[in-house]
Amino acid sequence: MKDTRMEAEKEGNENDISTVNNHESEVRSYCRRFPVVFTKAKGATIEDEKGREYIDFLAGAGALNYGHNNPAIKEKLLEYIESDKIVHSLDLVTEAKQAFIETFDSLILKPRGMRYKMQFTGPTGTNAVEAAMKIARNVTGRSTIISFTNGFHGVTLGSVAATGNSYFRDACGIQLHGTTFMPFDGYMGEEVDTTEYLDKVLTDRSSGLDQPAAVIVETIQGEGGINVATSEWLRSLERICRKHGILLIIDDIQVGCGRTGTFFSFEEAKISPDIIILSKSLSSYGIPFSMVLMKPGIDQWKPGEHNGTFRGNNLAFVTARAAIEEYWSDASFSRKVRMKGEFVREHFDKLVDLDDTGTLSARGRGMVQALDCRTGEIASMISHVAFEKGLIIETSGAEDQVLKFLAPLTISDHELDKGLSILEESIRDVMEKMRLKATRKMDSDIEVLA
Repeated sequence: MKDTRMEAEKEGNENDISTVNNHESEVRSYCRRFPVVFTKAKGATIEDEKGREYIDFLAGAGALNYGHNNPAIKEKLLEYIESDKIVHSLDLVTEAKQAFIETFDSLILKPRGMRYKMQFTGPTGTNAVEAAMKIARNVTGRSTIISFTNGFHGVTLGSVAATGNSYFRDACGIQLHGTTFMPFDGYMGEEVDTTEYLDKVLTDRSSGLDQPAAVIVETIQGEGGINVATSEWLRSLERICRKHGILLIIDDIQVGCGRTGTFFSFEEAKISPDIIILSKSLSSYGIPFSMVLMKPGIDQWKPGEHNGTFRGNNLAFVTARAAIEEYWSDASFSRKVRMKGEFVREHFDKLVDLDDTGTLSARGRGMVQALDCRTGEIASMISHVAFEKGLIIETSGAEDQVLKFLAPLTISDHELDKGLSILEESIRDVMEKMRLKATRKMDSDIEVLA
């Protein structure tokens, strides 16, 4: 048998990923954009097998708010594993589960005046979405769910029906049912309050819209391109839900757990959702963990009606509790996140000001920020150049035209400065290439005319 590693080295092939390319499904995506073999990570820095370091502005697509291998959280995890404590437990009662519930209630819910029942679903965010929509339908006796343009809620049949992007919807192979789409905040221009349209069609019995069970909404649409709902729009949406007897579901999977500067993304709007969905950074360590929070009156499940083999991931209970105790016992972490978010936004605004082509625009809130590059081609070019320079940053939006900043909330000042410098340099390089391309085309057109 040939030694493939030696062969790769002989050929000078750095970061050989041929095994993955040959054997893993074509459905893979991130590894196509960042085609190296990663080996180690700490904080906001990832290292590949050749020892090259990359600043991570992706952070597990929002799953690593507290960074890679956070030492305070890792310590608690190792202690638990070394003690031969329960790892897998279905929904049996364990020490780790009880401790997490007590900590989440005392440090997250009670200080905010919130009272919710906790449902532990299967380990993925889409499973939590499915559970939230299912209980909303069961409680109300109605089937329609209202979602919003550019929303993303998952890729299983129920959650993808609430996802706006046709790329994900077309992959299902069947007609999707049960969801009606309404325009998100700003979809029809800043001057148009789209909740007024929603109220109108709900009030008009001739609108053709069936009375819905619930509305599901992201306060900031991550995959949709970092579209930020204003507090006023969210409060108006809540008022309309109350007026028409509709449950309000907040999908906080990507922008919850501190991403906006508060633990829940909707706190600034001072609304009280009927159901809240959490996943991604809930575990704090990249361990799969999802939870549905519902007001007590909504918890009308019968035992086992929504289950999952891995709804008792005790390692996630341990790490989630550790993160809450470490970062959410007081308001200091929240203040730091907001300050970092303001710093990033100032930097992004500076990049927009420096762009004399009018290509770039910035938006976001807290530590979820975006640079809209107008086209997917430009955004992808910047992402590619940035990766070559040592920065990992993702694209999003309907046409992948948005560079999405999702660095760990715990990122050091040094890592943040380094990453932003690489991004700025990459943007300058791409813009210069675009100018040269435009100049050559103009010269070519002149020659043709001559």
